[in-house]
Parts: sequence; structure tokens; C-alpha cells
Amino acid sequence: MVKQKVVIKLSMDDARKRKKALQTAAGMDGIISTSIDGDKIVVEGDGLDSIALTTVLRKKLGHANLITVTPSDDKKEDKKEEKKEQPVVLPPYCAVVNPYPYQYGYYETSRYPDSCSIM
Repeated sequence: MVKQKVVIKLSMDDARKRKKALQTAAGMDGIISTSIDGDKIVVEGDGLDSIALTTVLRKKLGHANLITVTPSDDKKEDKKEEKKEQPVVLPPYCAVVNPYPYQYGYYETSRYPDSCSIM
């Protein structure tokens, strides 16, 4: 699945609503981390259903707007994975070549080599 970063704007007036929003978001499937940035909640997850999360937060807290859904930044992990891949070093290929060429045998077809073949 793809890691996503979801930002949802909520109406959080007091600490009780903030705590309830964090607990509700953390209880969903596929959530990796949650944080609050002012009146917004930032949720990161793998296989996260952003519409279902917004619907649950609306039921619990009243008003919630889905602002952005973006793929999570994993560029650092991709670079580390690329460095881990080592090229495969094969042993050198050594072909065995016969040092002496094959000698073809010569056979005479007639009993008298100096005779004429027409007769």
C-alpha cells in the first residue's frame, strides 16, 4: 500500500476536543502517526481511508473538512535502499580452447592413385 499524509481541519475549542480527535484518529486502521497543528489534525498512515476518517471525525466532533491527501515523503528511505543494492560480481569466464586444431583424415578412393578416373 501507499503511505499517505492527510490534513483535516476541525473545530477544536478546548483540550478535551483535541484529545478526542487524536484518540478517534489513532483508533482507525492503518494509522502510523497523528499530530495536531493549530486547528488541523495531520494523520500519516499506510492504506488509510481518508473519507472514512473524516466521516468518523464529523460524527464525533461535529465539523470536519478534508483539506489535503498527499503521498508521504519517503525519499530518504528510497535513497538508502538504492545504496544497499550491490552489483553482482561474477567470476571471470575462462573458455577452454584446444591448442591443436583438429586434423582431418585423407583417404584415397581408388586403389591406384596415379590412374585416370574416367576409365
